[in-house]
Order: sequence, then structure tokens, then C-alpha cells
Amino acid sequence: MDTTHNIDTNSSYSNHYQPDIIIKGGTLITMVDGEAPLSNASVLVKKDSILDITTSDHYPYPEKTEVIDAGNCVIMPGLVNAHSHAAMAIFRGYADDLPLKKWLQERIFPAEALHLNPENVYWGSLLGCLEMIASGTTSFIDGYFFQDETVKAVHTSGMRALIAQGVIDYPAPGVPDPHKNLIMGKEYIERWLNWSELITPGLFCHSPITCSAETLRAAMDISMDYSLPLQIHLSETREEVNEILKNTGKRPVQYLKGLGLLQDNLIAAHSIYLDDAELRLLLLGKVRVVHVPESNMKLSSGVARISEMVSMGMRVGIGTDSCASNNNLDLFKEMDTAAKLGKVFTRNPVNMDAETVLRMATSHGAYVMGLENGIGTIEKGKKADIIVVDMNTPHLVPLYNPLSSIVYSACGSDVKDVIVNGKILMKGKEFQTLDQEEIMERVRAISLNIKS
Repeated sequence: MDTTHNIDTNSSYSNHYQPDIIIKGGTLITMVDGEAPLSNASVLVKKDSILDITTSDHYPYPEKTEVIDAGNCVIMPGLVNAHSHAAMAIFRGYADDLPLKKWLQERIFPAEALHLNPENVYWGSLLGCLEMIASGTTSFIDGYFFQDETVKAVHTSGMRALIAQGVIDYPAPGVPDPHKNLIMGKEYIERWLNWSELITPGLFCHSPITCSAETLRAAMDISMDYSLPLQIHLSETREEVNEILKNTGKRPVQYLKGLGLLQDNLIAAHSIYLDDAELRLLLLGKVRVVHVPESNMKLSSGVARISEMVSMGMRVGIGTDSCASNNNLDLFKEMDTAAKLGKVFTRNPVNMDAETVLRMATSHGAYVMGLENGIGTIEKGKKADIIVVDMNTPHLVPLYNPLSSIVYSACGSDVKDVIVNGKILMKGKEFQTLDQEEIMERVRAISLNIKS
């Protein structure tokens, strides 16, 4: 069938209505509140934004328009991975089946001390981007070291990201003197602030037990000065909670409140061991919580009270954590796990329904990033961050409820097309911006040095 239509470029209508990309004829999940999936829909993209949404087969567009066939597919917002350490893809499978404290202090920290350098972070970040694009993630929140290299990798990939410099009160990769951690963090922010519309810099304080009160306060002050989010790992283990109680006489959220950190720009990942009072404090402070179910399970850290947070009205995001503790960056797997874990933990089969979890991975993830006005839903005028999921495969047939099928049946490998900011990053499962073979070969070579 001929999909090109000549139009009169002299008319005022045609001059305005000339899409660069048309995603044609799929089932559209907009993730806009109250909107049901739309059959036989087409999404028109012009430059970096969504120009229109239509169910008509009779709209004009020029021959140069890129047409993506979405027949037997779902068109939906790109996924938002709200907590990751992309470069740690180089440590995938390196330290499995260990408790968190041993995993971190006896395996990961020593490996990072020996093997983290700018080149390894660059290629590890590229591998992370490659994996996320392949599985439908268009935006992510990251925190690690040598983040100049992660910025370069993400820029090369074409993804959208909040990339934070790690802050910890110990000698760290690239920051041998911990007294300079915030000096270097501020310099990092100033290097990359407003450098790209797709990349936002920031700070990431590792945790309330690895960063002093002074460091935490100063990191928040810097973040507020630049109107940027501040990331932190919060209440990830019982040991962390007990240590803070012992040192301060307060539970972690109460401790952070006393330091002035319970602000609406604080992004708190994990957030597992919280009592009722702490939940209320997070809600009142408008803190942005990120659920990390698979990493929490694999390290036996615990189960966060996410369904209660959602019931309270908190817009919780979802993240994968790193490949060293997950061991993948596939948000489709993360959604499936989050939904089922939420049901079994509360013994309530209607908790964490498919729509709620899909919202966590799209519009609520956009909210955690501070980008809810630009991404997370498919609406006219919003940025064109869109994925197409191929439903023409045995494990996705039949299709009764597209949202349920996406959360409970689909896999990252079902994604066939990925668009970020109006640019095609993957078409027909072929990468458009990254060299898959080179990236994988480079990381294989890095892994041989780590293994030895």
C-alpha cells in the first residue's frame, strides 16, 4: 500500500501540517488520565514534539515524511527509568547472591576502586543506554562517578537523562579527597547546566550513613541554588535504619527532615523501611520516591510500602538500579515484578494494578524527573518521546486489555521502535545512533580486566 501523499505546500494548512514522522495505525496508550486506549491511531511528530493524534487514514503528508508502521502494535510513551547507575553495566554478574553490605563493601567498592576510570564509565554507560533503548526506556535518572563520561555517552545515544555526580564522604573514583566532593560536584553542575535540552546535571548523595550531616545540607543547598533535584538512597536496609537511629536518635526520614532535606526536589530511591510517621513526612515534604523492586529482592533488602504510598496520593516512580544488582535495565520486567510483589506483599490481588504500575514507569517517572509537563504522556504539544511495542507475537495474543498486556505479558525485547525528542533512536529493532557490536566488544574487553 502506498503510504505517501502529495500535498499542496502552498496552502496555509499544509505548511503547518507537515509531520516529520508518522507512527501509523496502532493501538495508542496515551497515559493521560481518563483516556482509554485508542484503536487504529496515528501519532504525527514535527521536529521534537507531537503535532497531532488521529484515527483518520485520510490526512495529507509529504513524501519525505518518515513512516513507522504500527499495525498490530501498541504506541505508548517512552518509559522512564527513575533510578539507575548506567555505567555499572560493566559489573553485570560480577557479585551475585550476596547480602547488600557484603556485596557493596567487599565486592563493588573494591572493584570500583581498581577498575573505574573515565574510559570504562564511558563504555559502560553506552552499554546501559544501548540496553535501555532496546527495551523501550527513553529517559533515565542516573547517579555515579566520572559522570562527565556518562553525559558524553548519553549525548551520543540521543536519550534524555538526569545525570548526577556521586557524593560520598570517602575516597571515591575520580574524587580521591572526600573534602572536595561537593566542590567537584558543583563544578560538574556548572560544566553541564543548560548544555543540552536532553541532559540535566545534578548531585547524588549516596546515603545518610555514607554522607555526613554537613555534606547532606550543603548538597541540598547547591541543588536548590541551581533549581536541580538531589538524589539519595533512603532506608534501603534495616542495618541502615538502625545505624542512623543509633547515631542520631532519629529514624532516617526524621533525620533528613531535621537537616532540611525534605524538599520537593529530593528524589529518594528504595525507601523500604519506613514507618507511618515517615510516610506522612515524605508526603508532606513532596519528596519524590522511586521503587526499585528487583534489586531490593535480589539483595534481600526488603519490600517497600509502595501501594500505601500510592493510596496516599504519592506519585512514585520505578527504577531498575544497576546491572550489578538487578541484573538488567528492562523496565518491562520491573513493572511486572512491581505489580506482582505489591499484590503478594499485601495479599490483595487488586493492589498495584496494571494502570498504576504503567503510570509509575511513564507519567510518574516524568514527575520524579521534574519533566511531567514535557514527557510521560502522549498529547499534542508534548515532546515526542514515544515507543512502539510489537504485539504480533505468541505471548501477546490475544489483546483484550492493552495496559495489562504491556505490564504482565510484554518484554523489553518486544519494543521495535524508539523515538526521543522527535529523533528515531531505534527503528525496526535496528539502532540508529549507537554501534551495538562495538559497544559490546569494548565492554567484553573491560570485563576481562575486571575478571583477572
